[in-house]
Amino acid sequence: MTLLSIKNLTKKFGGLLAVNDVSFDVDQGKILGLIGPNGAGKTTVFNLISGNYVPNDGQVIFDGQNIVGLKTNKIVSLGIARTFQTIRLFKNLSVLENVLAGCHCRMRSGIFSSMLRLPFQRKEEKMALGRALKELEFVGLREFMDHKAMNLSYGNQRLLEIARALASNPKIIVLDEPAGGMNDYETQQLVGLIEKMQDRGLTVLLIEHDMNLVMRICEDIVVLEYGAKIAQGTPEEITQNKRVIEAYLGIDDEDEE
Repeated sequence: MTLLSIKNLTKKFGGLLAVNDVSFDVDQGKILGLIGPNGAGKTTVFNLISGNYVPNDGQVIFDGQNIVGLKTNKIVSLGIARTFQTIRLFKNLSVLENVLAGCHCRMRSGIFSSMLRLPFQRKEEKMALGRALKELEFVGLREFMDHKAMNLSYGNQRLLEIARALASNPKIIVLDEPAGGMNDYETQQLVGLIEKMQDRGLTVLLIEHDMNLVMRICEDIVVLEYGAKIAQGTPEEITQNKRVIEAYLGIDDEDEE
């Protein structure tokens, strides 16, 4: 079953065509990789999905609903969570407080009930705390819950971003270069974490330059070049696709002769 469907998505920035008539589907419970050279339009596609940008043309159909034009907080509440290429944490807040921020979209208590500490508000607060602790345990950061986010290692800050995204109880998680800056050990931890996300029923959409990671965990791969989709298929199909090899993976000297 298709959970996310990108239909003829186009985005222009002045005279620059950043995304050019891109279409692909993401099936529920699958891991799909979005790859391509720098400047291919990958992060722009993510920003269009998450509502950070509005397309000039095309549709983003999520769970049967066209979400183009919706505010980012509404999109999160529908079940799309994301991380960013550049880490975006509340660095002076604790690890736990950062993850609690991810629970906010699921909370219904207003200012009045919060000020009066009404029973419903207290119940929501307790549920949010339980959810945040669960996600910290899931990513392996619960022991750091009282530490400031800024004091975590770079790799753990990446994991904290993922925990915060998971705290919003998403149906799909969109990861923008999650292995960027990680060492080999941290990358292996990340691979296991993404596999565990899939095991719990999450759909994963991934931008990543680490091709070993992409080929290991992605079941389907979409390749962009200059804003346009040039290929889609399984990891094996992508590695054998001549156009992908020329555009992204490089050509061996023997092939050039």
